[in-house]
Amino acid sequence: MKILSSTEIKSADAYTLVHEPIASVDLMERAAVACFRWISHRFDLSHSFKIFCGTGNNGGDGLAIARLMTQANYVVDVFVVLYNDKKSDDFKINEQRLGRQSHRTMNVVKDDSDLPVLQKKDVVIDAIFGTGLNKPAEGLAAVCIRHINNSASIVIAIDMPSGLFADASVDHDTAIIKATHTLSFQVPKLAFLFKENDKYVGNWKILDIGLNEDYIDQLPSNQFLIDLKMVKSFLKTRKKFSHKGIFGHALLIAGSYGKIGAAVLAARSCLRTGTGLLTVHIPQCGYQVIQTSVPEAMVQTDDDESVLSSLISTDKFTAVGIGCGIGTEEKTRKAFTSLLSATKIPMVLDADAINILGNNKELLSLLPHNTILTPHPKEFERITEKAANDFHRHQVQLNFVLKYKVYVVLKGAHSCIACPDGSVYFNNTGNPGMAKGGSGDALTGIILSLLAQHYSPKEACILGVYVHGLAGDIAAKKMSMQSMIPSDLIENLGEAFIEIGEALS
Repeated sequence: MKILSSTEIKSADAYTLVHEPIASVDLMERAAVACFRWISHRFDLSHSFKIFCGTGNNGGDGLAIARLMTQANYVVDVFVVLYNDKKSDDFKINEQRLGRQSHRTMNVVKDDSDLPVLQKKDVVIDAIFGTGLNKPAEGLAAVCIRHINNSASIVIAIDMPSGLFADASVDHDTAIIKATHTLSFQVPKLAFLFKENDKYVGNWKILDIGLNEDYIDQLPSNQFLIDLKMVKSFLKTRKKFSHKGIFGHALLIAGSYGKIGAAVLAARSCLRTGTGLLTVHIPQCGYQVIQTSVPEAMVQTDDDESVLSSLISTDKFTAVGIGCGIGTEEKTRKAFTSLLSATKIPMVLDADAINILGNNKELLSLLPHNTILTPHPKEFERITEKAANDFHRHQVQLNFVLKYKVYVVLKGAHSCIACPDGSVYFNNTGNPGMAKGGSGDALTGIILSLLAQHYSPKEACILGVYVHGLAGDIAAKKMSMQSMIPSDLIENLGEAFIEIGEALS
């Protein structure tokens, strides 16, 4: 699914109006019907609604929703916020339609004395600004937004929380609706995918309003939300006469004294994702642990008892992963530097491998093209710079992959994959139960396994983060987010692949 800018969304609206063809007020009606269906499925007639409308097209959406809800016998009060004297044509049409149909009058808000008392039992619908706002809310609109935020009401934002920008960071001291739910039209907005906006967006849902799909497909957007359709398009199936040699030989370099568990988790997830063979290179102290806990893996031990120190040949392997729990000792840095210089096979770097790069930034120039790095935000900051906000960090990520010709999987609630061709993919599986030490080791093993099976680096990243999050979602349903641990995620990789496979049939 493409992520479009507010400008691209407007162009898709305009194209649909001309080529369907459809009147703009009828397209607005589609949006209102989609919102009404979502709302009516979740709130019964015992709820009362207060709908705040601006005077533009987002306000027109709100008026159309109010009419549909009134027809369905909901208790609805409409408040038109006159932050200026201009009303859009479609707002005027829906104002007339609601006025003809409703026995309730539309309340006009000219100053703060006109604002209603909001009760906890009320459901507030925000239709003040929507998409396309490019300056902070001010004056009466800002007063209204703060009034809504000071209530204990459930808040449903239509298309965008008023005061929030779709494509840029905001000053968080300005007035921005803090929505419980956001009902957005056709495609997700970039702002939804960043942590800094979570308190405004709440739970977001994309509603299809029938914008022209062919036009959206040809828009030159380079940002996407990963979905099942995308993953299905390149997931490989196994043939009857397959053998282990077809599915690659992965080399996992992991662990140090006290952190052999990281090697165990990465090894188990690598095997569960389907690699034909796995060799784990670990310090000598981890030999019995790996042989006992992951009997399917082969083991080669380092010259050192406690840390990685040996020069390692990768000639017989199809992919290599390094970093989980290896530490940042000087002898480890030297061995890692040698590996970067000599490796010709696909590679994934995580955790301490990235920390070594952060401590020795001159090593970044040694990164082989198409290497995959899987940092969390702090690790990414160590190899780049401190970001002022999530949008800034996103640009830094893009600049980094273009400069070094690598892939960066920036881990988070919507893990972001930036690719050296300039494309970006956000993930939409996973849950807060995965916010535990070891989940990143599991992701490293998954991506390593896919690389070993000859998936391209981009495919390995996309499928890797999707199936990692999906397995976490399955584990959370069984165990709860509080109780699940990374081992549960790994044990549910099989069910995740089954779920994807069933969708293929």
